[in-house]
This record gives sequence, C-alpha cells and structure tokens, in this order.
Amino acid sequence: MPNTFDWDNAEEIGIQLAEKHPGVDPLTVRFTDMHKWIVELPGFTGDPKLSNEGKLEAIQMAWHEEFQDNE
Repeated sequence: MPNTFDWDNAEEIGIQLAEKHPGVDPLTVRFTDMHKWIVELPGFTGDPKLSNEGKLEAIQMAWHEEFQDNE
C-alpha cells in the first residue's frame, strides 16, 4: 500500500473507501459525497480541484469491485 496517493490511484482509493465505509454500496453514493470522503482519506495528496467525472467513475468502479468482493 503506498504511503500517499492521488486521483490516478483508483484501486487504492477504492480499497480505502471500502475499508472506511463498510457495507456502503458505492453505486448509491453521490459524487459530491464520494469526493469529500476521498479528500479526507489519510495519505491522499491530490488537489481536490483536479478531480473530474471520469476519475470519480473509475474510483467508484474500483470501490464497487471491493464492495462486491466483501459481500
């Protein structure tokens, strides 16, 4: 696990979101809420202004994979 990560590390963010929010179906989370949760993750160093829909979708899908694996 890297010490720091940013918007391009969708898999790492997905893993961390799944650990921090167990049982939450990522497909039900609004992007605005997900964005807030991402920038609050320990080790996240990305500029909050540099996110975009494509990056958030990639993160959501990575998180969804973790969610399905843990169900």
